[in-house]
Formats: sequence, structure tokens, C-alpha cells
Amino acid sequence: MNSIEVTGLTKAFKDQTVLKETTVSFEAGKIHGIVGKNGSGKTVFLKLLCGLLRPTAGTVTVGGKTLGRDCDFAPDTGILIETPGFLPYKSGLGNLWDLAQIRHVITKEQAAETMGTVGLDPRSRKWVSKYSLGMRQRLGIAQAIMEDPAILLLDEPMNGLDKQGCEDMRTLFAALRERGKTILLASHIAGDIDLLCDTVCEMDGGVLTPLRTEGKNGAQ
Repeated sequence: MNSIEVTGLTKAFKDQTVLKETTVSFEAGKIHGIVGKNGSGKTVFLKLLCGLLRPTAGTVTVGGKTLGRDCDFAPDTGILIETPGFLPYKSGLGNLWDLAQIRHVITKEQAAETMGTVGLDPRSRKWVSKYSLGMRQRLGIAQAIMEDPAILLLDEPMNGLDKQGCEDMRTLFAALRERGKTILLASHIAGDIDLLCDTVCEMDGGVLTPLRTEGKNGAQ
């Protein structure tokens, strides 16, 4: 039930069509890569999949629920799209705890544990305004995974990370797949996609084209 089904998905802004009649299925329990240069339509596609944008035409079904009919937003889905937005004058844990209180499904201790999982110190009182780009990205990944969602939509998750950070996140995403998570990972870096993903599609000018339908099972 953690699959994603997209049928005839189209998105236009005024007279510009940025996603063109896309039909694709993303099987549960795999990492699916979407590669494409900046501006190719990857981010718009992910926003449509989670419900942040409404399509001009077509349907998105996530975990058996059709967006706009059965629900407004993708159920049981963690999201990292574009630059993570946090309250600058709070700590990392303070920000995660504020977000956790929206749904009340995890404890503060679980939020702290997730910070440790992504390589951040939950005991640090450093304001997020003092975080490096890489630390902010780790915190963004933490907020996406902290409630243990079945599906993850990750837009350029390696952005701002150093070599070790990229390796840490690849290990984390592979472990999440082993736990049965369904992950969509969009990147303009072909290496990230090649190392991690079971299937790969390319987005170019709003057209999604399958490049690999059976992958390496995330060899690292």
C-alpha cells in the first residue's frame, strides 16, 4: 500500500506547461531516482505528488488514496522539498519538537533520537540561524523521517553536504529501504542516483522518461 500511482499528470502555470501528461508507477519498498538538471520540473513533480500543488489534469494516488478526492495531502509521507524552513532563533531540537506537536505521534525523546540518526547533537543549544548549510540539510532530513513515514519524497537531499555527509545519508536511505520504506529521490547529481536507486527516471522539460526499471538494489 506504500506505492505511488501517477496517471496523465499535467501541470501548467498560465501558458507554460511544466509537467506533461506523466503516467508512472513507483513500487513500494524501493528507492526511485529522478535525475534532471535544475529547472527540469523535478520539484514541481514532487510538489504534485505530496499535494502542495494541484494538477491541471491527471491524478496522483499515494498509498491507495487519491489526492484531491480521498485526501488533500499525501498520507504517511515525509517531505523534503527545496530549502528547509526553520525558526532561526530556536535550536534544532526545538524546531523538530514544534513540528512534532502538529500531529502528536512522537515524543521529544524520539525527535532527539532522530537528530542523532542524521548526525546532529540534540543537546546543542545552537540556534538554527548559526547552522551551516549542511547542518540545515541534515535537520531537514530529520524532520522528514522523524515520524517514521512509509513514504519519503526527497528533493536534492545531498545539497550542501560534504563527502562524509553524503555517505552518511546514502547509508541512512539504504537502511530505510531495508525497513520497507518507499523513497523518491530527486537529484541533479547522477552519482547519487546511480549509487542508491532501484529505478531511475529522467525529467527533462517536464517530460519524465524511464532510464532504468530494475536497479542495483542500492549498492554502495
